[in-house]
Amino acid sequence: MTNERINILGTGCAMVTKCYNTCFTLSYGEEHFLVDTGGGNTVLSNLEKLNIPISNIHHVFISHRHNDHITGIVWIIRAVAQQIINHKYEGNLTIYSQSDNIAAIETIANLLLEKKFTKYMGNRIVFSEILDKCKLPILQWNIEFFDIRSTKQQQFGFTTILESGSKLTFLGDEPYREELFEYANNANYLLHEAFCLYSQKDIFNPYEKHHATVKDACENADKLKAKNIILYHTEDKNITHRKELYTEEGKQFFKGNIIVPDDLDIIDL
Repeated sequence: MTNERINILGTGCAMVTKCYNTCFTLSYGEEHFLVDTGGGNTVLSNLEKLNIPISNIHHVFISHRHNDHITGIVWIIRAVAQQIINHKYEGNLTIYSQSDNIAAIETIANLLLEKKFTKYMGNRIVFSEILDKCKLPILQWNIEFFDIRSTKQQQFGFTTILESGSKLTFLGDEPYREELFEYANNANYLLHEAFCLYSQKDIFNPYEKHHATVKDACENADKLKAKNIILYHTEDKNITHRKELYTEEGKQFFKGNIIVPDDLDIIDL
């Protein structure tokens, strides 16, 4: 196992029931940068299944305010606060997001959690506002956040150079746009949503939901000269055969390596 890896906590879109909503950790050694949290406390059980203790998570990024990405943060806050109460959590938890999202997280947490947990917000559980093109040191990396130019709600992705020298870019849960070329071009690892197969677009209507198909994602990866594409944020009706179906369609449009992870998969970088 390398020092750097992605731990996949969830791979599904908002309304999945056969897997968890899309979220993952970008991990270095025993420390973990959590990217989105899904919509419920399955984030805690999947962290446990991957042997990732809450005490080893000190950085969380919330890309946008849709419930399948942000609601799980309440469980993270509660779990971290409980560890603080039990004197088992060293340092602070930093939550990175846009200012409106930070306000929403504070509101939701204060409505749903007891004061014994929320009293640590602003103290041991702190918030860091992100802006377009801002760069922040997180674990071993210099993370550059960028506005993905969403047509629905402001959303951020990020790019970074790994210790190995590889470029990794997370595009959020909407398709690549030309304005993001500098962040995505020549990525060694391009994380791109793929709501469904192009052959099933008339069943799942991805374009009405501002999402991409496997074909679209892989055409983007080819155009951007990516080495590996990681496909996520999918429907779950094909989940039993998702890897083979998505790979088969994708390889018609992209000659690089196609990774279609399941929940709890680990990708060594």
